Amino acid sequence: MIVTAGPHPPLTYEICIDDVAGALAAEQAGAHRVELCADLFEGGITPSIGLIQTTLRAVDTIRVHVIVRPRGGDFVYDEHEVAVMERDVAAVREAGAHGVVIGALTPAGDIDRPVIERLMAAAGDLSVTFHRAFDMARDPFAAFEELVELGVHRLLTSGQDSSVLEGAPLIARLVEKAAGRIVVMPGGGVTARNIDRVLAATGAREVHFAAGAILESPEGHRNPYPYMGGALRQPEYARRVTSADGIRDIVAAAQRL
Repeated sequence: MIVTAGPHPPLTYEICIDDVAGALAAEQAGAHRVELCADLFEGGITPSIGLIQTTLRAVDTIRVHVIVRPRGGDFVYDEHEVAVMERDVAAVREAGAHGVVIGALTPAGDIDRPVIERLMAAAGDLSVTFHRAFDMARDPFAAFEELVELGVHRLLTSGQDSSVLEGAPLIARLVEKAAGRIVVMPGGGVTARNIDRVLAATGAREVHFAAGAILESPEGHRNPYPYMGGALRQPEYARRVTSADGIRDIVAAAQRL
C-alpha cells in the first residue's frame, strides 16, 4: 500500500536513547522526543531515577518519554514485576517526564488489560505509548482495538516483522484504522536509506529510530582478560552512543519525500 493522497501534517521524530548525551544529541539535531531507556542491547529496560532526573534537567525543548520494562525477554509479567512497573511509572511521573512507554501481554498473546489499566492509572496525565510488545501479540487487529479502548495515545510497532520495511503493509493498515484515535509510530530498522520508503508505504507521521555510532573508550590502560558480562558480550573498550549527525541524516532523508 502506497499512501500518497492529500497534504501531510509535519513529521515527528522520536529517538531511542540510553544516556543524557543521547538526549542532548537528539535535541541538537532537531528531534522532537526521546524514548529514554537503559540497556538497549536488551531492547530497552527501565532507566534509573538518577538518569531520568538528570536527563530532564539537561534538556530544554525536547520531550522525554521513559520506558518502564523491568527486564528483557518476554512481556508476560508476574505480580511482583507488575508492582515494580506500577511504582516505576509513578516515579517517572513524579520526576516530571512527559510520557511513559509500557506494554504487557497475557500468555496467550493478548493485551494484558488489567496490567495496562493499572499502569495507566499510575501514569495519570502522562502521554502513554504501548511499545513493541505489540509485535508479539497474537492478533494485531484485536490488540490494536483494545489499545484504542484503553485510551493509549501511541503505538510503537515494526508491523510484527523483522523491520518496518517488511512490516509496512500491516503498519499502513493500522494507520488507516487509527483514523485519529491513536498514533501509529513505525520503529525498528529505520535508517536514512529507507525512511522515505517507510513513510510513503505506511502514511505514518511519527517515526522512531536510533542513530548509533561507536565511541572508543578513553582508557589508556586496558586489561584484555576480564569481561564484565557473559559469553555473549560487547567490547569493553567501545560503546554505542547516539549520533547527532546520524539523526540529521535520517531527518534529511525523510524531508526529501
